[in-house]
Amino acid sequence: MKDRTFEISKLVGKNIKAFRVKKDLTQSQLAERALMSANMIGHIERGEKSPTVETLAGIANALNIDLYKLFIFED
Repeated sequence: MKDRTFEISKLVGKNIKAFRVKKDLTQSQLAERALMSANMIGHIERGEKSPTVETLAGIANALNIDLYKLFIFED
């Protein structure tokens, strides 16, 4: 189960980065909008941290996307 959780964290992080880049935001800019540190954004994007639902909701809000979109994984 831990391996699957790690895999999901990496995929969510990859999606966050993709949305951030698509919106032409730096990690610092996203962090400011989401009220967290740029270091935390980096950890989340790399799948090194498993954020809470509240944290993910804040990031989604900062990216102006629906939360569920962070969980749509491309093959």
